[in-house]
Amino acid sequence: MEQTILVVEDDPMIRDLVRLYLENDGHEVYTCSDGEQAVELVVEHEPCLLVLDLMLPKKSGEEVCQWMRDSGYDAAVLMLTAKVSSQEKIDGLKMGADDYMIKPFSPEELAVRVQSILRRTGHICQKITYSGLTIKPRKGEVSLHGEIITLTKIEFTLLYYFMRHPHTICSRDVLTDQIYPNEESVITDRTIDVHIKHLREKLEARRFLTVRGMGYKFVT
Repeated sequence: MEQTILVVEDDPMIRDLVRLYLENDGHEVYTCSDGEQAVELVVEHEPCLLVLDLMLPKKSGEEVCQWMRDSGYDAAVLMLTAKVSSQEKIDGLKMGADDYMIKPFSPEELAVRVQSILRRTGHICQKITYSGLTIKPRKGEVSLHGEIITLTKIEFTLLYYFMRHPHTICSRDVLTDQIYPNEESVITDRTIDVHIKHLREKLEARRFLTVRGMGYKFVT
């Protein structure tokens, strides 16, 4: 899964090095050098994770983190700092930081920590992308190679479930529970098949494989 990450760091050498390592891991990476730009990019790109320096021009890392939480953005945060006390860590964790790294740091370790954070928090990521297919749960938006695709509520729910469980066989019963969680009447397999047919027509059919006798599988 291609996760969107925002690196906020005013030192251009550190910023570019972190970007390079994260891009090598397959992530979509945006960068900026001050807190005000960070706020703008969070709104524009809805990243899954911020690598956030604390000492920033215009708006501090703590202020950016606090603004995100107050505004309802639940992106994970890896804070960078030159020195941190126990109380500063506590304050940062209360604000919503997921981890800290103290400068100077190993870029390899940072990349590993980012992967670890994303494994824990990726299911609430505000944007999921696989090979040009992007879903934004908060906005209820789906795009394919940059083109907005209109889906029904049920189609959107199915696609969101598929994209959170790639390469996993999903039975019709499991998919039925996703779209009709409180439905007591009998929902036939044919109902699920019709919704999958519509997803194939609107998106790329190759992404939705039929596994005979078992269900469907979303491939990236």
